[in-house]
Amino acid sequence: MAKVIVLMGAPGAGKGTQAQLLSRRFGWPQISTGDILREMAEQDTALGRHIKNVLASGQLVSDEILADIIQERTERDDCRGGYILDGFPRTIRQAQLLDRLVSERGHELVVINIAVTRQALVARLAARRICPRCGAVYNMNSRPPRQDELCDRCGSPLRLRSDDHPDAIQRRLEVYQEQTAPVIDYYRRQKKVAEIDGDRSMDEVFQDLVRVIRERNGR
Repeated sequence: MAKVIVLMGAPGAGKGTQAQLLSRRFGWPQISTGDILREMAEQDTALGRHIKNVLASGQLVSDEILADIIQERTERDDCRGGYILDGFPRTIRQAQLLDRLVSERGHELVVINIAVTRQALVARLAARRICPRCGAVYNMNSRPPRQDELCDRCGSPLRLRSDDHPDAIQRRLEVYQEQTAPVIDYYRRQKKVAEIDGDRSMDEVFQDLVRVIRERNGR
């Protein structure tokens, strides 16, 4: 049965990095709603400008917009064998939508929560840098580029994401507690959540994620 891997956790928990590593290990596509939305925010359209303003404020994009994105993306051929979701679902309504999609397509949902302390989250987000050209992600404390503020892959100047500025960080964490943390409880009530300690090294977290997925594959 094809697996749908849902990585949960607060902003800064490392979901994007771990999703990329898991995608390379298992061959499933990584679907990052954050990446998709940031690409849309760069477009000079009414929707693009709306998304850009929402992201800069630290708020969540509406369920309707995200539902359309997920519906379209997961219908593509590369998702037939399973996929990894990074940044979705973020509300109970989105979780209910995903439940329907998974059920209709005969897939199995695997939910993994990467738990990180608030202090560590703030420190990680403030130190995070991205490459606007190739999408590479760095942390100036734990995974800095070889040359200061320049991407190792393509040499482009790195930048701070608009939603990683101090005011936006605090608001994002507040929104997470209000709207997204209840989604983890929603899945816990269904006994679908595996818990991972995210305060450890990237490699240790990755090995735990692989172990959980392999255990589910072996059932």
